[in-house]
Amino acid sequence: MLKKAPKKDLYEFVRQTVPCVGFNTRRATRLITQYYDKALAPAGLRSTQYSLLSALSMMGEALMQDLASMLATDRTTLTRNLSPLLKMGLIEVSAGSDRRIRLIKIAPKGISALERALPYWQKAQSRIVDSLGADNWDQIMRGLHQISMIIEEN
Repeated sequence: MLKKAPKKDLYEFVRQTVPCVGFNTRRATRLITQYYDKALAPAGLRSTQYSLLSALSMMGEALMQDLASMLATDRTTLTRNLSPLLKMGLIEVSAGSDRRIRLIKIAPKGISALERALPYWQKAQSRIVDSLGADNWDQIMRGLHQISMIIEEN
């Protein structure tokens, strides 16, 4: 029944029947992840891998806990997401002064992978931002930031 409905009708149905911030952001996140995964596939990266490599390229060398905090994820999930990047040689992990501390940095091969993926990411990003318009995009980004701040205060 709903599968045959126009997308805007499906959105309106979901918005009215499940007005939950958590449900709707998870739904949007799943769709966005699928969209970016498909866009980045020719470069051989998933959206989560691209995000991790991008974050590491901006941070330089990062402590595991700092990277987890920036990405709002737990260390176990971060370790699981970093594992394929490590196996592909896209990142390097070293021990800090204390053996419990792990330092992560993007490897030269990771920089190359990121550069290969960038045009695919830019095309996908532009499609969304251009469709929304710069003002709407900015408003959405501010709203997401506000939600994050509200949640992090608790």
